Amino acid sequence: MSRIRVVDSHTAGEPTRVVIESEIDLGTGPLRERIARFRDQHDVYRRAIVLEPRGSEVLVGALLCEPHDPECDFGVLFFNNVGYLGMCGHGMVGVVETLQHLGRFERGRTMIDTPVGAVGVERHADGTVTVANVTSYRIAKEVSVSIEGIGRVTGDVAWGGNYFFLVNEPRFEFASHGVRGLQQIAEQIRDAVHDAGHPEVDHVELFAKAPVDGADSQNFVLCPGAEYDRSPCGTGTSAKLACLAADGLLRPGQPWIQAGVLGTTFRASFEWSEEGSGRIDPRINGRAYVTAESTLLLQPEDPFCWGISNVE
Repeated sequence: MSRIRVVDSHTAGEPTRVVIESEIDLGTGPLRERIARFRDQHDVYRRAIVLEPRGSEVLVGALLCEPHDPECDFGVLFFNNVGYLGMCGHGMVGVVETLQHLGRFERGRTMIDTPVGAVGVERHADGTVTVANVTSYRIAKEVSVSIEGIGRVTGDVAWGGNYFFLVNEPRFEFASHGVRGLQQIAEQIRDAVHDAGHPEVDHVELFAKAPVDGADSQNFVLCPGAEYDRSPCGTGTSAKLACLAADGLLRPGQPWIQAGVLGTTFRASFEWSEEGSGRIDPRINGRAYVTAESTLLLQPEDPFCWGISNVE
């Protein structure tokens, strides 16, 4: 029987499961190489950790590991119900809260290595965490696709640690469509964007008028595997900032309050990575809460030892 120790948390409603002890051996080297080994040689563990009967389709996993970047104190690999993520904003906040819970990090700043680069984090006295995300930028502006029952949909393709299609038009009334309706719409949009020449896009971000006072907008984010982000999505907010900055609609240092589908918010801002480059260094602030400590038991004779997926 194998045992995997985990700590669960949620960030603005979106769950993260951090693996703190396991038999998964990915060796050494850059994290982009280690996550490739995870994918190619140990994918059964991803399934066992995040899928039913131990997890759920919405759960995001995070494997703590030794960093490769000498400037980093920790390393982390993110994964979900269908595969692996370069970065995860809500997950990074959850990782920091987990490290604090374990007594491995209190307040102040540190650097965490990821497959897409080093990410700075700061845990504040009020318990919130600011993530200095990887450099973000817009890839394509005003990509237009046709969706049956909706018509023309126009948006931008951007990188914020993952690849996003951010819908500018039309705006959506989330309450009138419902979560399942929004999922179906976003899946149609993603497929059409792939056909339009952007197969890299694996997240789709819809927007509506902010539901809470002080927020600038509300988003609905479809993640890989067709689940939706319960939080305002840290990498999606980074991609949004990149588009706003490119259009001159947000100044460096100016706050942007992004609400998610549950009405919870992230506070974000950016600085130019290099003046005139169109690339930004985003900062996302949010709060996570530890919800459980547990040991996952993997019994080879269990017919569902390696997980049950509704997607794959």
